[in-house]
Amino acid sequence: MLAASVELLATGGLRALTHIRVDERAGLPKGSTSNYFRTRAALFAGVSAWMVEQELPSVTAAFVPSSASELVDGLCELLDVVTRDNRDLTTARLVLFVEASHNADLRETLSQGRAALEPRALAALTALGASDPPAATAAIIACFEGLVLHRIARGEFSDPRPVFDAVVTGVLA
Repeated sequence: MLAASVELLATGGLRALTHIRVDERAGLPKGSTSNYFRTRAALFAGVSAWMVEQELPSVTAAFVPSSASELVDGLCELLDVVTRDNRDLTTARLVLFVEASHNADLRETLSQGRAALEPRALAALTALGASDPPAATAAIIACFEGLVLHRIARGEFSDPRPVFDAVVTGVLA
């Protein structure tokens, strides 16, 4: 059901995500989705939580480096996972981000995903000796999000290594 919701968001945008369409896409009896997620807001929350669950293992793997080079490698691998392997999931997340710009409840739900990511990045950057780990974390995440947006929205798949090298070098200087 939640995978079907992601597919609908990724291929048809926000308007495509309805309880009836989720039932149809998932091959479920009519009314199944609304039985689990009574409102559209509840469906948004469920999809958002499911997305975090799906990607947390990849995120965790990226932020256990023992060197700056390993961090860059992990970021490059994670970028490939979220923009190639999980392209639909990432596209769906971006659709929800736009909705969150004027939907406080959804913004709060999506913030929970970020809250799962930040401590991992902060711990990795602290361990690698960043002089200002919170600022370093913000810089790495902003860079990563920008590259995700370029890959998904613009189809820009250039090698991210030079960009990540520059940012990681800068935050660890």
